[in-house]
Amino acid sequence: MAYPEIGSKAPEFTMLDQNDQEVKLSDFKGEYVCLYFYPKAMTPGCITQAVSIRDDIREFQENNIKVLGVSPDEPKRLKKFEEKQGLNFTLLSDPEHKVAEAYGTWVLKKMYGREYYGFERTTFIIGKDGEIFDIIAKVKPKEHVAKVLKSILKK
Repeated sequence: MAYPEIGSKAPEFTMLDQNDQEVKLSDFKGEYVCLYFYPKAMTPGCITQAVSIRDDIREFQENNIKVLGVSPDEPKRLKKFEEKQGLNFTLLSDPEHKVAEAYGTWVLKKMYGREYYGFERTTFIIGKDGEIFDIIAKVKPKEHVAKVLKSILKK
């Protein structure tokens, strides 16, 4: 499965957030969106990535960037993740990986000789017009915030 092309309209979605509220991509028209896919809440890399966003949320807000984190976790687990880590942005639940498939981030992975499907750690920067203007593939958790802000600030 391939990523949507840069310059194309971002695939629309509706998902539940950590508060069991429906969130649509179209809710953010006119704003930048950092849509990031991560494998699983409360795992070391995902904590590192989420906490770095939490700690730098002011920079996102000052640049009119909404952060949406997407994982296969159910809303209840996302709520625990939010509370345990003091997160201050929206987490979205994609347990049937339909949105991950639409964005090309549901991929075959290999670990310890075992193959399985899961979420690839990838970020899509969506412009105010709803078009994808950058893709940060296979992002490292510690580098995520810097790469996202650099991408948006160069636009």
